[in-house]
Amino acid sequence: MLDIKWIRENIDILRTAVSNRGASVSVDELITIDRERRETIQEVEELRNRRNSITEEIARLMREKADTSELRERVRLINDRLHELEAILKEKDRTIEGILASIPNIPHVSVPIGKDSSENVTIKRHGEIPKLDFPPIPHWDIGTRLGILDFERAAKISGARFCVFVGMGARIERALISFMLDLHTSRHGYTEILPPFIVNERSLVGTGQLPKFAEDLFKLEDHGYYLIPTAEVPVTNLHRDEILEEKYLTVKYVAWTPCFRSEAGSYGRDTRGIVRQHQFNKVELVKFSHPENSYEELENLLLDAEEVLQQLGLPYRVVSLCTGDLGFSAAKTYDIEVWLPGQARFCEISSCSNFEDFQARRANIRFRPSKGGKARFVHTLNGSGLAVGRTVVAILENFQQEDGSVVIPEALRPYLKGSNRITGP
Repeated sequence: MLDIKWIRENIDILRTAVSNRGASVSVDELITIDRERRETIQEVEELRNRRNSITEEIARLMREKADTSELRERVRLINDRLHELEAILKEKDRTIEGILASIPNIPHVSVPIGKDSSENVTIKRHGEIPKLDFPPIPHWDIGTRLGILDFERAAKISGARFCVFVGMGARIERALISFMLDLHTSRHGYTEILPPFIVNERSLVGTGQLPKFAEDLFKLEDHGYYLIPTAEVPVTNLHRDEILEEKYLTVKYVAWTPCFRSEAGSYGRDTRGIVRQHQFNKVELVKFSHPENSYEELENLLLDAEEVLQQLGLPYRVVSLCTGDLGFSAAKTYDIEVWLPGQARFCEISSCSNFEDFQARRANIRFRPSKGGKARFVHTLNGSGLAVGRTVVAILENFQQEDGSVVIPEALRPYLKGSNRITGP
């Protein structure tokens, strides 16, 4: 959430940012209501001062045993008006809060301006695109032939956009989770968290999913709870309404969780396979950073996520999202896109974002400067380290062999008792 004081002083910057994002936001309505609110507050203060003066006059007259009925009537009228104004203020506060909650974050100056994903900018590539001696096939065919992905039974017990991982499929999913957690905790210095997979409404407001993206969430009927769309939500909210000590920044957490998404806005996209599921596993990296070094932390976060792919030997590229493709809460985002030869395309496998103080302001997460002074909002960052199901996809498609088997990356073999190949049932 943006600071209303900042908006008053930077309205032109906000208008430009909203336009560059292609967002539909009631900026003019916000400015008008904010002005009216401040005028109402001024009238309230004037009336209270007037009432205090009259009250003092009533006390003086009472000491002189003089008539105070006229002054008391004036106080009554002032109180009636104050009650009206207080109700008006509450309504304006609700309206302003609603509009502020709908305004996306301001993109960082380094974010490329563009209307959609076609104008994202590739900043680096890693690894060679594999040149296979046979026509590669997509992971859904590979997984079905090897008997490790079962879409038909998943549809029977749940519905579309679900998958049952079988045998080596389940083992590789589990191995990847352990491999990623071990890498990020032992090599990158993150503290592992296993949070609840169900959160309350305020947690989703804090990270920006609510109120704008309610249709993308799974809500538990007759409860004020939601299934988490990402570990970002519970892990970021660990420090909601807290003041951290400056000396402990940057705080770094890693968490594995299942994620649940309705995919309401993705009709017709990635309907086959396990790229876009209603339920999937993800290892998430979350940072609470000092504002002065959050962009350095973003670069480090990106490198931490990249190393997973490098150790697995998977080719990828990194793109900087343009303003029109930037997520609602993000000030800057890098997407890591892994190559999928079975589909002849790059596919997002991680998004690494700096939210600056946007989430911290919504969730009231601050730090206390070590040299004293007023508590300040931290900067929050997160990134996938990585999306586990999509990593399975990348392994199946990049390491498929002409005989139908799939070679297991060396980094995963210790987690699979030395198995080096998937050969089917």
